[in-house]
Amino acid sequence: MAYKRILLKLSGEALMGNDNYGINRAVIEHIISEIAEVIRLDVEVAIVIGGGNIFRGMALSSSDQVNRATADYMGMLATVMNALALQDAMRHGGMESRVQSAIRIDQVVEPYIRGKAMRYLEEGKVVIFAAGTGNPFFTTDTAAALRGLEMSVDIVLKGTKVDGVYSNDPKTNPDAKRYRNLSFDEAITKNLKVMDATALTLCRDQKMPLRVFSIFKVGALKRVVTGKDEGTLIRV
Repeated sequence: MAYKRILLKLSGEALMGNDNYGINRAVIEHIISEIAEVIRLDVEVAIVIGGGNIFRGMALSSSDQVNRATADYMGMLATVMNALALQDAMRHGGMESRVQSAIRIDQVVEPYIRGKAMRYLEEGKVVIFAAGTGNPFFTTDTAAALRGLEMSVDIVLKGTKVDGVYSNDPKTNPDAKRYRNLSFDEAITKNLKVMDATALTLCRDQKMPLRVFSIFKVGALKRVVTGKDEGTLIRV
């Protein structure tokens, strides 16, 4: 087994599927089935989830309708909604999971406590981290890098709609090429939109490898954790 403990970053947009808004049940069931496969391999799984399918704070704040910090807090609440939906789907799929939020909503989810989260992972439970870092001006990409480091994972995985990092948008440019390997410095200087610069810099400085792959490709997550060539690997 290539990796024993992983941090999976899922964007809120990934949960939409081809819908314009919200959570597509078929998509979330597919994601759960992919996660179940790696759990059966005794891989410990932590997840950071975004909220862009429900609310995108940056878009609202850039229109001057809402203060940026307020908009970011609203976005954090959207990630809690997604985390609860993911947890419910896991329950239906026979998997144990716990949601921990970086902002306190004690009647709904647990607060983030590192020691508890580590214990849950060791017990074989999936831990879903919601509300980003709990701070405005930081993305859920940065939260994924941070929680990955705090949980001492072997790798951070970003599950997207495309099967890796490309030189250009493969949807609009048929000549775009997929990178099999990149350095963090290349990803930053080429502005490849893998993750935001803060997240990439944090992973680079702490030597945390990152792999970008398609969460919609059947069996892709299992191929990643078993060390197969899938998506794009970014490392120092």
